[in-house]
Amino acid sequence: MGEILKELPAVILRGSVLLPGVVSHFDISTQQSIHAVEAAMNDDNHIFLVTQKDMQTEHAKQEDVYTIGVVAEIKQIVKMQNHVVRVIVESKQKAELAYFIEKEELLKAQVVLEEEENVQEQLPPEVEEAMLRSLQEKLLSYCTSNPKIGKELKKQAEGLNKLKSFIQVVGGTLPLGYEKRQELLEADSLTAQYEILMKILLYETNIQQIKNELQEKVKERIDQNQREYILREEMKVIREELGEDNTTSDIRQFEESLEKLEADDTVKERIKKEIVRFKNVANSPSEGSVVRGYIETLLDLPWNKKSVDNTDLKNAEQILNDDHYGLEKVKERVLEFLAVRGLTKGGESPIICLVGPPGTGKTSIARSVARALDKKYVRICLGGVKDEAEIRGHRRTYVGAMPGRLIQGIRQAGVKNPLMLLDEIDKMSSDYKGDPSSAMLEVLDSEQNAKFIDHYVDMPVDLSEVLFIATANDVHTIPRPLLDRMELIEVSSYTENEKMHIAKEHLLGKQIGKNGLEPEQLTITDEAMHQIISGYTREAGVRNLERKIGEICRKAAREIYEGTCESVFVDEKQLEQYLGKERFHVDRINEQDEIGIVRGLAWTSVGGDTLQIEVNVMPGKGEFKLTGQLGDVMKESAQAGISYIRSIGASYDIPEDFFTKHDIHIHIPEGAVPKDGPSAGITMATAMLSAITKKPVRADVAMTGEITLRGRVLPIGGLKEKLLAAKTAGIRTVCVPAQNEADIAEISEEIREGLQICYVKKMEEVLKIAMNGGTNDH
Repeated sequence: MGEILKELPAVILRGSVLLPGVVSHFDISTQQSIHAVEAAMNDDNHIFLVTQKDMQTEHAKQEDVYTIGVVAEIKQIVKMQNHVVRVIVESKQKAELAYFIEKEELLKAQVVLEEEENVQEQLPPEVEEAMLRSLQEKLLSYCTSNPKIGKELKKQAEGLNKLKSFIQVVGGTLPLGYEKRQELLEADSLTAQYEILMKILLYETNIQQIKNELQEKVKERIDQNQREYILREEMKVIREELGEDNTTSDIRQFEESLEKLEADDTVKERIKKEIVRFKNVANSPSEGSVVRGYIETLLDLPWNKKSVDNTDLKNAEQILNDDHYGLEKVKERVLEFLAVRGLTKGGESPIICLVGPPGTGKTSIARSVARALDKKYVRICLGGVKDEAEIRGHRRTYVGAMPGRLIQGIRQAGVKNPLMLLDEIDKMSSDYKGDPSSAMLEVLDSEQNAKFIDHYVDMPVDLSEVLFIATANDVHTIPRPLLDRMELIEVSSYTENEKMHIAKEHLLGKQIGKNGLEPEQLTITDEAMHQIISGYTREAGVRNLERKIGEICRKAAREIYEGTCESVFVDEKQLEQYLGKERFHVDRINEQDEIGIVRGLAWTSVGGDTLQIEVNVMPGKGEFKLTGQLGDVMKESAQAGISYIRSIGASYDIPEDFFTKHDIHIHIPEGAVPKDGPSAGITMATAMLSAITKKPVRADVAMTGEITLRGRVLPIGGLKEKLLAAKTAGIRTVCVPAQNEADIAEISEEIREGLQICYVKKMEEVLKIAMNGGTNDH
């Protein structure tokens, strides 16, 4: 026997697939399907059921349906509402669709049926039993994880001891998509059906377990939130009963602070809105704390609260003189500011930038100015600041948001017109978080800072009455637009005499008190103090000098505490006992005039220094060597110098072939120290000409200035420090560019005393002074 062809009425199903051996039902509403059912009832009650591939397809044709369906026996027909007919059927066997026969009233199908013996797969009993038990175990796991469906499913699977019937019943009852059930129907063997059903059960069990775990987590969170809410509400009621409601008391406190706040109506209106918002979100700990912090910040800010400045010029002058020796320019500028404030009864506060080497007292000047004016003092260190939010503040949407440093400083001061020190403004940098120096442009612009917007405060804050004083070591690292907004005041290096006064009048007394001594218990002679300044420190400021005095005080304190003596007397002979060997020795002038050796003057970060330049000329091939770790600027100066000498060679009887037959070597000792800057041009040119012409250079002459190819002398900077270095080294005559004459006029008589300063415009004048003993003093 083989396959049987049979013509049966057909119904195309949407979204459902029936498996053989299962009683099920489906609903129909189209006339074609109803007529097909009626035709089957009039014949032998058998009908062919097949499913369309896409549920959305209307008027499905043969290519839109699966090829495998089932032949089912109609058991009952029930008429429902809205012309819907429910058909209860029992699926008998699988059948393959050959083709549809479409008639006007109904749809028929020619189907291929396989005889029972052809489809029966013979499995060994033990294999079939193993498959059945595996499916039963997996079904039990599924039912356990999905108790709603599992209860009914277990009932239907009970008593099924044949693998085929188990697969048919469970496959037909499980809540599956029609695609999976169609796959089960189309399986061509019992083994294939087993594998498909096992795969479905494993997948559905895992899905259900994950779903249960997720539901459990969500339920726990909801339960926890509900529990916290209930407990919070209970606490609220208990506090209300006891009269201890925190939120109510906070709101009351905010409202009281708002009434006392000195601010504009717009600010007060904004704070009122935030208090109302706080009432609404008080039960939410996260949002409530953010709003609370914002309200507290707004209430703490001194919107219209000011301190009264002390405009007494005599008092301010006295305080500045008591706290600092020298610094005439700074003191003069502060007194001018006070005078203007007194006349204008207010006015814009200047933005001053004190520029100078470390240890020269820039920060302490700002503190003294605050004391002289009776202003609140706030110090903001900008060294290393990279984030723009440090200046402008964070937006409140971020976790841990806070105002910028300026607003925090104003809040700390408690008044809107403090003195704010912007320390190390030259050491700000930028990265991916923004450029803080750009944010500072608004802060330090008197036209803009009256309405400074901080991202956290989110309202204009008036910074126009803040007296800003910035400090910097090097103005070259400050961006040009920022530098343009500040008034620069140079705090230059101290002379040895100034250091002596500072040490005696300020540092010694300060260190004696800091180390627990009485003034009469320690005496340091003037000679010893001079020795400390020159032999144990080399700096522009007085920071190391104070450390050395502190070192002596500590050793004296130990001697007195141990009872070795009642007081300590330190002169220059005993310095080695307290401070060890001298660390620095002054580079004194040479004893006699020498050929090819000239003393130049250089500026360093710790003050001025003398630079001895040596030149040797030897037979060779015209090579030109530079040693001593010179920078690009100094190398170019040397090249310009040799070009100038070659151009005037005839005036000094230098043979034309001299530069092709001789090597010239320029060396600046202390090669480990990098040297650069536009101030050694005339010095190198003089040394080279001296070595070439064999004419000695005066040992008591030092010089500074840049040279051009035509021998013009160009101006330079750092004259005060350079003259100090020359004086310390015992130099008697100094050549400086004529264009620097105005700078020399500003240098104190104390430094210029004993120095013959020659102003030079051209190289010929320099050579005349250095090599012939002539002068050009103006």
